[in-house]
Amino acid sequence: MATTLDNKSSQLPEWFRPLFWSYNFAALDLGNNKRTIVVHTINYGDLKHWRWLKNYYGEKALREILASLPATELKLRAGRLAELLFNFKLNYAPRGAH
Repeated sequence: MATTLDNKSSQLPEWFRPLFWSYNFAALDLGNNKRTIVVHTINYGDLKHWRWLKNYYGEKALREILASLPATELKLRAGRLAELLFNFKLNYAPRGAH
């Protein structure tokens, strides 16, 4: 089931299609659209989708992508769960000084 980078396909598995209702699914590229794919999958996918991301991109790369995102790009609950599962901290913007 899991695709590795060595056995690379540039397309998401068909069972990801419902997560990307607002995108041209056939045009999504696993390399070029990595950030979009990760954000959308974390926000709208389930554990099966998350496992696929981890197996495809690797935990380290996935953690780096997630840690680089502003916290507002992830739904609150999904972001918190991703923090626990992938061992990273969301990037909260500092508040202005008063």
